Amino acid sequence: MTLWPKHPIIYEINTWVWLQELGQKYEKQVTLGTVPRDEWDALRDLGVDAVWFMGVWERSPAGIAIANRNADLLKSFREALPDYRPEDNVGSPYCVRRYAADKHLGGPRGLAVARGELASRGIRLLLDFVPNHVAPDHPWAMDNPEYLVQGSTEDMVNDPASFIGIGEKIFACGRDPYFPAWPDVIQLNAFHPGLRRKVIETLSDIAGQCDGVRCDMAMLLINSIFERTWGSRAGQPPATEYWAEVISSIRQAFPNFLFIAEAYWDLEWELQQQGFDYSYDKRLYDRLEHENSRSVRLHLHADLAYQEKLVRFIENHDERRARAVFSPEKHRAAAVTVATIPGAKLFHEGQFEGRKVRLPVFLGRRPSEPVDTVLQMFYRTFLKTVSLKEMRNGLWQICDCTGWPDNRTCENLIAWSWQGDGEYRLIVVNLSASSAQGRIPMPWPELKGRTWQITDLFTEGHYDWSGDEMCNSGLYVDLPPWGYHVLAQWRPIQ
Repeated sequence: MTLWPKHPIIYEINTWVWLQELGQKYEKQVTLGTVPRDEWDALRDLGVDAVWFMGVWERSPAGIAIANRNADLLKSFREALPDYRPEDNVGSPYCVRRYAADKHLGGPRGLAVARGELASRGIRLLLDFVPNHVAPDHPWAMDNPEYLVQGSTEDMVNDPASFIGIGEKIFACGRDPYFPAWPDVIQLNAFHPGLRRKVIETLSDIAGQCDGVRCDMAMLLINSIFERTWGSRAGQPPATEYWAEVISSIRQAFPNFLFIAEAYWDLEWELQQQGFDYSYDKRLYDRLEHENSRSVRLHLHADLAYQEKLVRFIENHDERRARAVFSPEKHRAAAVTVATIPGAKLFHEGQFEGRKVRLPVFLGRRPSEPVDTVLQMFYRTFLKTVSLKEMRNGLWQICDCTGWPDNRTCENLIAWSWQGDGEYRLIVVNLSASSAQGRIPMPWPELKGRTWQITDLFTEGHYDWSGDEMCNSGLYVDLPPWGYHVLAQWRPIQ
């Protein structure tokens, strides 16, 4: 397909669960190769630019067996799915046995059909890449043990939770340095030159099957992080960074292939510098959940070139469901915020319907939940709004909010604008549980000398304002708790 849009809208789908529910709906087995046309059309009608089919790669029987012996995991399965059965554990999609589409999901042929159906509707396909670890039964464990971080018999005795024996070898389990090891995966050695060559080969094959990848825990492969985590076990750090080497190699053959980094620890900028097109903006999510409007406003004052390469979200499979985290009013205010600022926008299947249960990624089935029809209607309007070209290709800027000595509620307001092709958009959000009033001076001097009629895209209400007043003292707003304006269709009426 052609170049990606500047601020793509991405829709994450738990592939196994989605197909399982389609099978129930149509009373037959449904794979990626047999999804009914109406379902592809429904994705098109969302107006998204890409679908991320989370979890298409071959699952690991060895990983499933390990998970079934983990009491904490089994407890989480039963909490999410009260009628849990052992067969519901289909294995973690991040415990990859092979980078080939799982047969249960339709295999490589089914994936190719799905990509074609999406492409015919102007939708790109994103898949996962897991650079840090593989399943214990991945072929590299037997064929290329040098690609993995290895341990000793002594390690197995002293720290059995962090090492695993496979054949005659002992390997380190995959890990994040701040948490216990993941017992169902084995650690790849990012410093080994042979592994890097094999990763480039693997990603080249993946790039022939989709339009981009979301790279799991991408920051773990930064040389300094990897060295700090594994020390002498990994050997000497290479002269080049893992991602700089891998991404530049893939881009030679696939120049439009998109790389998204799952990123934490304030390493988003560094990963962008190493070649990633976008990196997760977990910091904004945390600010929206736990902090105030001032914190969010400061976040949005970051350099625009950096912001344009962030992935904004209020929900994905690693976070609790937004409907379970936020009140209905705050949910909508947060959604308007993340979707109308620069950067990629990530939505999660079930978010629009108000699902509350965060499903462990191991499970192939989820509980039934009622649809929140009010939230669903909000998102229908909302998706039309965020798809507007003026908020995809226009000029964005943060706006000032002013108040009065005896009324500082303006500090709870944040505002920004988009301008492009003679069109204007102003977004104002009250990120507080109290009503807020303030004035927002308009950044467009060409509004002066006329009266303008402006439409709120959510309420469809029309407002008449003097251009002189809007540019001088500012446009007056009065918003209820968690209220918002998305003001568009600025038309001169005199």
